[in-house]
Amino acid sequence: MKKTIYISALMLMAVCLFSSCEDFLEADNKSAGGQTAADYFKTEEGLAAFRVNAYYSLQNMSTWTDIYTDGTDLYVPSRGKTPTAFQYQTVTAETGDVKNLFAACFQVINNANGLLFYGGDKYAADAKFLRAYGYYMLTQHFGSVYYSTEYINNANREYPRTDLKTIYDNTIADLQSIVDDANVAEITHDGTVNRRAAAALLAKVALAAGWDLQTTLGDEAKGTFTKGDDLSYFTLAASAAETAIKDIALTQSFEEKWSAANEDTNPETFFAVQYDRAGYPGDVNTGGHGLQNDWGSYYGAQDANGLKVSSSVKVPSYKSLFLWGKGDERYAATYMTTFYNYDGKSENWPATGYYAYYSSSNRDALPIALYYAPYYVTKSEFESYLKANKERFAQGEYTNAPKAYLMAGTVLKYEFNADGSYKSPSSLAYTDLTLANELNFTPCVKKWDDPQTIFSPGNVSNCYRDIVLLHASDIYLVAAEAYYMAGDKTNFWNKLNAVRTRAKAPALNAIGDYDVDYTAASAANEDVQYIDLILDERARELYAENQRWADLRRTRQLIRYNIAYNSYIDALENMQNARGETRWYRPIPSAEMGSNTAEGLVQNPGY
Repeated sequence: MKKTIYISALMLMAVCLFSSCEDFLEADNKSAGGQTAADYFKTEEGLAAFRVNAYYSLQNMSTWTDIYTDGTDLYVPSRGKTPTAFQYQTVTAETGDVKNLFAACFQVINNANGLLFYGGDKYAADAKFLRAYGYYMLTQHFGSVYYSTEYINNANREYPRTDLKTIYDNTIADLQSIVDDANVAEITHDGTVNRRAAAALLAKVALAAGWDLQTTLGDEAKGTFTKGDDLSYFTLAASAAETAIKDIALTQSFEEKWSAANEDTNPETFFAVQYDRAGYPGDVNTGGHGLQNDWGSYYGAQDANGLKVSSSVKVPSYKSLFLWGKGDERYAATYMTTFYNYDGKSENWPATGYYAYYSSSNRDALPIALYYAPYYVTKSEFESYLKANKERFAQGEYTNAPKAYLMAGTVLKYEFNADGSYKSPSSLAYTDLTLANELNFTPCVKKWDDPQTIFSPGNVSNCYRDIVLLHASDIYLVAAEAYYMAGDKTNFWNKLNAVRTRAKAPALNAIGDYDVDYTAASAANEDVQYIDLILDERARELYAENQRWADLRRTRQLIRYNIAYNSYIDALENMQNARGETRWYRPIPSAEMGSNTAEGLVQNPGY
């Protein structure tokens, strides 16, 4: 799959150009050679190309970060960047990413239905899986939408909304049929359907269904909720999660889990959107995605200083500084805590510069451009490190003047003399730094780093790492959440502690054992305390994986967390319209509202 995604997509595009089909929907237009698109897609070659393109369409919905992460507790813009409408909760039905996500989800769904239309049972598992993923994303962001198993290749515009229960139940049935199908591979690493991936997605869908259908929201601003008598969706979510993670122990380190070298064979990866630099037919500087560039401060132009292109729009929030406690290996595995200096010679890149982290066999001897230590390191410990590595902080003939930061509420910034000895540090309030035009004051996320990135003047679509959508530790935490909601605290702690133990974080045995170093929002009751713990663990484990907004919406904490942690939100009213309706979902795009002829179609509350 990885090696054929671009070739097959180009083949399919060529057929559509010759036959004038739009988005692969016009099935009866004649090609230059007299063959219809429908005829081609029913051939073995055409159907295989259609299948690959159906997977390829996942790329369109997997790389936007604003809609998935802004307006939460974990990320803020810096360096004077204007906060997005998602940060301010002023999204409208015309906001670009809202329209794009809605359209991309339905593109995936229609491609899946087209795969069934042309191929029948041959690729039924692929089609059902892709359709399920499209509807999972739609329900999390837009709520109830039109549910269809029909391949839409006509001008019909009457698409009434389907109730959430029907969408969830149909999606669950599709995924369960894949899990039960012994003809489907148990696990694959080429971006195609497999039973583990289906079980993992089933667990996430059932968990969301449990929250949406079997709990009742209480006080919006306090995040309170009550459970119904029927908790069957949560029980199903826990069972499906167990199926997905069966016999998969979290034995590799968190660093190994996210290593690019481990990408194609990682036992924890159930499903990933595929990218391939070697197979891309155009300019490889622009044919990938930008996830490696989205999660950091600005470090300068890559071709000038050999460091990393980053956008400054998603730096850690104040809360994020204090998430990882001492000993938790996920901090150093998530963030690049040491940037190596660059000698200014492009022929020596990446042996010097940021990506030397991946190419050098002796990193402890490399000169340092930027160094970041977490909040729990004391000033004396930090300065002892600087003294012990004095020679490495001497700029010499290297491009970047070294700096070192002790990350906390008040950041200590160190600069260096010519011999590598440090000067008296300056003290800078972290919240002030995020608003100022300060460069490189936070570490960047390395989870999506592509060590094969080509030396270039600042292109941001140069990453070809596969985008992991379903993986084991995420599903461990899904299981933990489902067990808690189903009333099984024993298995809740077992699954939660499996994730923490791998990270070298201390195991917990009771909610009273859990403490945080940030100023936490008060919890109205024990249920909310447990959900806070789950969300914190998901923040540590899934940082920069584009899941945070959906996590907060699902667990009823979206309003509470924005009021407590989003500096652009002051009160519940900031997340409501003039009628007092709260924005729990995204708005249905204006084009859809205007062209859909179904009776009784109404906009989501809050807009």
